[in-house]
Amino acid sequence: MNKIASIISLALLMPLAALAQTVKSPDGNVSLTFSLTGNGVPTYEMTYKNKAVVKPSHLGLELAKDKHASKGLRETSLMDGFTETSSTKSTFDETWTPVWGQYAKIRNHYNEMAVNLTQPATKRKMTIRFRVYNIGMGLRYEFPQQDSLVYFVIKDEHTQFAMAGDHTAWWLPGDYDTQEQETQESKLSEIRARFHDAVNWNNSSVAVFSPTGVQTALQMKTKDGLYINIHEAACVDYATMHLNLDDKNMVFESWLTPDATGMKGYMQTPCNTPWRTVAVSDDARDMLSEANNLIYNLNEPCKIEDTSWIHPTKYCGVWWEMIVGRNSWNYTDEYPSIKLDEIDWSKVKPNGRHGANNTEVRKYIDFAAANGLSEVLVEGWNVGWEDWANHWKDYVFDFVTPYPDFDIKALNDYAHSKGVKLMMHNETSSSVVNYERHLEAAYNLMNKYGYDAVKSGYVGDIIPRGDHHFSQPMNNHYLYCVKEAAKHHIMVNAHEATRPTGIARTWPNLVGNESARGTEYEAFGGSYPNHTVILPFTRLQGGPMDYTPGILETQLKTWSDNPSYVRTTLVGQLALYLVMWGPLQMAADLPENYAKYNDAFQFIKDVAIDWSDSKYIEAEPARYITVARKAKGSDNWFLAGKCDEHGHQSTVKLDFLDKGRKYEATIYADAKNASYDKNPKAYVITKRTVKKGDTLKFTEAPGGGFAVSIKPVH
Repeated sequence: MNKIASIISLALLMPLAALAQTVKSPDGNVSLTFSLTGNGVPTYEMTYKNKAVVKPSHLGLELAKDKHASKGLRETSLMDGFTETSSTKSTFDETWTPVWGQYAKIRNHYNEMAVNLTQPATKRKMTIRFRVYNIGMGLRYEFPQQDSLVYFVIKDEHTQFAMAGDHTAWWLPGDYDTQEQETQESKLSEIRARFHDAVNWNNSSVAVFSPTGVQTALQMKTKDGLYINIHEAACVDYATMHLNLDDKNMVFESWLTPDATGMKGYMQTPCNTPWRTVAVSDDARDMLSEANNLIYNLNEPCKIEDTSWIHPTKYCGVWWEMIVGRNSWNYTDEYPSIKLDEIDWSKVKPNGRHGANNTEVRKYIDFAAANGLSEVLVEGWNVGWEDWANHWKDYVFDFVTPYPDFDIKALNDYAHSKGVKLMMHNETSSSVVNYERHLEAAYNLMNKYGYDAVKSGYVGDIIPRGDHHFSQPMNNHYLYCVKEAAKHHIMVNAHEATRPTGIARTWPNLVGNESARGTEYEAFGGSYPNHTVILPFTRLQGGPMDYTPGILETQLKTWSDNPSYVRTTLVGQLALYLVMWGPLQMAADLPENYAKYNDAFQFIKDVAIDWSDSKYIEAEPARYITVARKAKGSDNWFLAGKCDEHGHQSTVKLDFLDKGRKYEATIYADAKNASYDKNPKAYVITKRTVKKGDTLKFTEAPGGGFAVSIKPVH
């Protein structure tokens, strides 16, 4: 073949194997390259400061077979056979104001590349959009409106993340229904060997789809000190993503949560997938700040015009006493198996342990009013708890009928007279069709009595279809409830729902989720002491958690028959109000326990829960986190550190304070002999005057921490 013929031949191949295109982050440290390789396979790779983060990785989706397709037409693959029709690059830079969060302002600055592809064999069109930030990148698939692709069903998504080494990872075993598990730490190559032990340890409830399947957000650390986090953003009308690891080649591939039929998604063009994100830095602190901002930045701006009714909330409630086992959610032990409206409650024998009774709720209202807490959660107020496990009966909960010992009007009137509100609780028992049927009535009831927040729950298998908690239909349900709540000016805190992906930027009335192993598990045998210094690197990437901290009486046997104990020191519990950030924070212990440690309880009363600035001073996954935060609307700062079971020495220079001002620092520290297991309630409180540039040193006990309230001296 002569030279001219070679050039012509090469030109003919160019549409199929397009030249590589690169887009870099605004600071130039992150570089992303896209190309079509082999038989027109979309492929990308990513580097950070010239170090490989994601090696060449394939992109694409596999569709379910179209029964109506013409014979010979390739209907099942959007993975290869592509040519590039065009591409565009652009730069975007804005600063936006979150309704609540870690910062008063968030900068959204990225360089973008959108690659438009066509699959000649099917005439289908697909765009892959990349946004590259200083902290990493997001990519998603977009499908414009087109005759050749209107409705389609996703069988599998095949987004790859090829790792550059056998990294250390902090992971949860794959599970379609729960994240309420203990995080595992291992090399990637060790996941397979440890997987089933992890599942058994965590009592994982669902289909384990692969012995190397893990959940996101996945935090990793390379041998040469890079921190890498894989997650997703803006998971709307789509299934939650897991990752399946090819542990021979160290390649992760997306694995979507199926619905009851086994399918992963039902789409109609024009449409797009959620963003797949990779955050990277050589500083672990960036994983707690900029990586979190990345997830929020990839979501749409706020869709609520007037957000004045959305407010950070510090609350207490009738909850811990039931979790520990001293009181009950149900009113009677007779378990009536008749419809709610047919029960004559005057003839039902109460069990004497029902927590949501008028006397108990008034006690919590008085406690909240006396200590500056704005709301009181009451669980077990509504009829149906006797038979709630049989949640296939659609009449178990109607979300409006109180038990006879819960006077809903009188209690709300009493709370309002004290400047306090009650917080609604709606346990759906995962009967989602039933909940949606009653949703308008439930929200109207809240409006009638002045509730402005609801804690919703999804315990149990999803009824009626048997969809998984993280499937597309369920993700649509959770967001539907949030949108409907916004119409009623109600804030939502959903438990047992899917993990958040930054949607609270768009719908800031979603003030919290559970979606991880919370404080309640301290009453069920406990969690590892390092649990709360892992979660900010993983679970909190997409949004805050209603972790329910503040258990100062850490040894439960002192007031109940529960033999469990909390795996932190008392001061470690105080630190959680900063480390486990969020606009919804509970003082979860009993009023009588706070009375025993009233001097330490002062920090919980003082600490802010919404911030204008946050400074991560030191951090290492599963080891320690130290953070300073400035309260929104004031000059007060709060400082806290939390560590694992090995303890930690922390030195904090107060460079974040204003120059020329003096501050009074109230320091809550572990005593010298404190430890989470043997001496958890040993603490020391001191006061000192500090200024910018001063240094504070702390010895954090095993499972302990410190907390500091810093207020200007006027």
